[in-house]
Amino acid sequence: MKTPTNEAYAELEMAHDHFNTKLFGGVLQRPMFTLQREKRTFGYCSRHRFLSRNGGQLVDEIAMNPAYFAIRTIRKTLSTLAHEMTHQHQMHHGNPGRRGYHNKEWASLMESIGLMPSSTGEPGGAKTGEQMTHYIIEGGPFDLACNELLTRDFTLSWVDKYPPERPPAPRSPTLLKVPGEPEASATGGNAEDLEEDDNVELMPGLVLPSLEPVNRCNRVKYYCDECTGQAWGKPGMHIFCGGRTWKKGDDVCAVTHSPLAMRQINLTSMTGPSADVQHEVEQQNSTAEQGV
Repeated sequence: MKTPTNEAYAELEMAHDHFNTKLFGGVLQRPMFTLQREKRTFGYCSRHRFLSRNGGQLVDEIAMNPAYFAIRTIRKTLSTLAHEMTHQHQMHHGNPGRRGYHNKEWASLMESIGLMPSSTGEPGGAKTGEQMTHYIIEGGPFDLACNELLTRDFTLSWVDKYPPERPPAPRSPTLLKVPGEPEASATGGNAEDLEEDDNVELMPGLVLPSLEPVNRCNRVKYYCDECTGQAWGKPGMHIFCGGRTWKKGDDVCAVTHSPLAMRQINLTSMTGPSADVQHEVEQQNSTAEQGV
C-alpha cells in the first residue's frame, strides 16, 4: 500500500532521475530528499550530509520546502529542484564558490540546462552572488525536459496546508515576448512569474494567510477614555486605570479618577483605520495635557 510519505518522496526521486538523465548526462547520484520549512527558501543542497550505518556510504541531501508547493506551479517547484541539482553537480564535478556564493561556473551550468541565474529573478539581474534565484528560459533544455515529464501525468501530490504567503496575483496580458527570455508583463513583475502556466490553481482546503496586516509583536495598546492614559499589553488583558502622571516642562502633572476599564486598540498597521485611531488618541492626549 502506497503511503503519503512514499508517494511524496517517490515523486521527487522520479523528477530527479528524469532531470539527471535529460540535463546532467546521468552523472548525479540519487540524493537523500528531505522536506524542510526554511524561511524564505525554496530548497537547498548539502554535500555528503547523510551517512549510512551499514557500510558508511555518504549521500548528498536535497531539501525542498513544501510550504511553497501549493502556491507555486509544479513547473516552478521543479525548476527549484533543477537549481539544486546544479549545486549537486558542481560539488562533485566542479569548483563551488565559498560557502553560499554562486560563482561563474555555477551560473554557466545553470544557463546550459535552461535556467537563467538572476539575483532579482528578472532579466538583467546579476548572474553571480550570495543570494540567487533564476527564471526558466523558454524553449531551453529544462523547459523541454519539464514538458516531457509533465506529460506523464506527473504531479506533486502532497502540499503544505498552511502556505507562508498568498500566491501572486494572475499575470497581466503579455506586452512583449523576446526569444530566450520570459514574457514581459504590464506589471513588470518577477520574471519567474511570467510563464505560460503561471496562474496557480489553489487546492480546496488550503489555509492562506489573511489579507489584513497582522500585529506580530503580540502586544496591543490599551486606552483610557477618562484621562487618555495608554498602556501596552498582551491581547485580552483586563487593565484598569485610576489616572496618570506626566511631565509638562519642569512641572509634574497628575490626573486621578475612579478605576475604569481601559479599552483595547488593535493597531495592526500604521495605515488605514488603525492609523486614524492612533492619530485620534494622540490628538486627545495633546488636548488633555494642554488643558491642565
